[in-house]
This record gives sequence, structure tokens and C-alpha cells, in this order.
Amino acid sequence: MRIALFDYGAGNLHSLGKALEGAGARVDVTADWTEALARDALVLPGVGAFGAAARALPDDRTPLCEALAEGLPCLGICLGMQLFFEASEESEGDGIGLVPGAVRLLDAPIVPQMGWNDVEVADDPIFDGVDSLVGYYANSYVCVPDEAADEIAWSEYDGKRFAAGVRRANTWGLQFHPEKSSHKGRRIVANFVAVAREVVR
Repeated sequence: MRIALFDYGAGNLHSLGKALEGAGARVDVTADWTEALARDALVLPGVGAFGAAARALPDDRTPLCEALAEGLPCLGICLGMQLFFEASEESEGDGIGLVPGAVRLLDAPIVPQMGWNDVEVADDPIFDGVDSLVGYYANSYVCVPDEAADEIAWSEYDGKRFAAGVRRANTWGLQFHPEKSSHKGRRIVANFVAVAREVVR
């Protein structure tokens, strides 16, 4: 099982790579989209700013969009989840556009949200064996999907509920950092690897 961990050129990918390896995957860190799309699955990490990450996406999004639409397993974390949308209030740049909706600044007096927060999860294979989840957050922006059916997890910040997870086909986005969310977060990473392995078979 070979997973491409995409490198936007900023941040530390070590903890996420270790979590994927701990789940039995071989991890290839790459900034080459041809190489990334040739792997069994793709992970977009939660590192950096939307504009810079959008510039790291391929100029021609078509192969990437087609691969995701055709079922390439993909996990987007924090910023990686936001890249599934078309654009963000954070900065200029075009996202992938897989999930209709917007990425908006948190409506709260204290931004960013830093630390632990409860996560309510739907019945989805990526949350198999996970309940009473508390996720680690480090975000100033949240995703607002146009379609409620795309949402698979929720949290609340300053009294306002927001999407903590989305899914389309075999693409999952998580606003929190599972690789930093104790053993239950690592279980989520392992569940993604397991689901991706079944897709590949």
C-alpha cells in the first residue's frame, strides 16, 4: 500500500507520515503531481496557507479532479480539507473544487482555534471504532459545504457549529488533525489506510 503525502513546501510532515506508516502504509513524500496520482492513495496535509497551497496544485486540475471523481482514495487534513473547495476567504487562489461550498473565517472573538475540541461523527467507515472523539485543532478558517450530505463530522466553537469532516466518493476531509489527536485520531488514520487498501483491491 503506497500513499503519496503531498508536500506544499512548508511545515513538518513527520507526525502524519509516521501515523500512516504505523497503519501499514508505505509513504512517499512528493511535490510531483504525476508521482502523487500514480500511488494507491493521496494525503493532503494540514500545513501552510491556502494561497500558497493552491499555487502548489497542478496548473491543469483535470487529472487530479478526474482521479478523485473516479475513486482515488484521498484524505485532506485541515488546509488539505479546505483545498477540496473552490476558494477561501484567507487568500487568493483556486482550490480543487471537488466539494461545492465556501471556506470562511471563523466567526469568533478568538482566532485561530487552537487546541482540543469535541467532534461529533456520523456513521462512516473512516470513524469505525471511534466514539467520544476529541480532536486537535489549529485553524482560523472553516468549510461551509453547500450540501449537508457532504458533511460527516461536526464541532462547535464559540457557540457556532461547523463542519469538522466532509466526504465525496473516496475523498475525506477532516478539519482537525487526527495525527495529533491521540489514539482515536491515529485510529482514524488507520481506518483511512484500511479503506484505501480495500479500494485498491
